[in-house]
Amino acid sequence: MKLLNEEIRRRLPALYATEKEKDPIIQVKFFTPWSNWTWYATEFDGEDSFFGLVEGFETEWGYFSLSEIEATRGPGGLRIERDLHFNPTPVSELSPAGHALRN
Repeated sequence: MKLLNEEIRRRLPALYATEKEKDPIIQVKFFTPWSNWTWYATEFDGEDSFFGLVEGFETEWGYFSLSEIEATRGPGGLRIERDLHFNPTPVSELSPAGHALRN
């Protein structure tokens, strides 16, 4: 499965386009099937860098890389996946990440 198809690429706002929004729209969700890490992208530079909410050891806003996500392998060669059933959603509607609105 391709992690980032053309439809999602077109839908993602450019980096910094939503930085003043308190409740930005999560456009795409990536997750590790072998652990609890999840990446929710709100912006993309069109090449490799996303900005969004990351849930792992902590929940925080930050940048993450498409190439690193694509290169990551888990047990038995598992890969990070894109949630095929995820629809664009305001961050306030995510659970448990809804508390992590931007300041």
